[in-house]
Amino acid sequence: MQKQPLIAASLICSDPLDLSSDINELIIGKADYIHFDVMDGQFVPRYGLYPEILTALKKKCDIPVDVHMMVENPEDFIDDFKIAGAEYYNFHIESTAHAHRIIKKVEKSGMKPGVALNPATPLTTLKYIISDIKMVVLMAINPGIVGHKLIPNMIDKIRDLREFATVNGNEDLIIQIDGGVTFESGKAMIDAGADMLVCGTGTIYRPHEDTISNKIKAFRETFK
Repeated sequence: MQKQPLIAASLICSDPLDLSSDINELIIGKADYIHFDVMDGQFVPRYGLYPEILTALKKKCDIPVDVHMMVENPEDFIDDFKIAGAEYYNFHIESTAHAHRIIKKVEKSGMKPGVALNPATPLTTLKYIISDIKMVVLMAINPGIVGHKLIPNMIDKIRDLREFATVNGNEDLIIQIDGGVTFESGKAMIDAGADMLVCGTGTIYRPHEDTISNKIKAFRETFK
């Protein structure tokens, strides 16, 4: 039996005009996490979700939320997303010269700190903070672009990150893969050492095929 992944449903892939129904589907499907993309139009070339949506979401369900901060100034929004109800606060290492300071501010807020890495960003950028973080979001596509295909050598990067975390004393690190997750690629990602897969239009958000909850169930079946 293959290792079962944690499923993080990408909320930005939901129907913005029927968000409540899609959240009900995530509850029925027992999604493990909700992945909450925040984008400022500068760090990435599009806009994303905002804290008020998260506040409303947390009133409706208790699924834990990891926020993915694709913004130029992630330090400025820590309090906003703590108040809104996020459990994990993942910021891009490329967006700041003060990663350690942000990590400590996130910890102080009560959220769990994590770091996101673009495809070309080397794992060595984590060397002096790896013991301080709970999650790494590995981008398997270029961030901010929905629907792009997996960059093939990202499978090797997953394997390298798992080894890097273990060698540096963080065996409990959650490795989350964002982008390029499909029914086919998910297996390779988990085998390489990933723990959590961000599921979007390539897996569970496919209304022309089935409901979100049924697609979650079908995706999980591929790992049995």
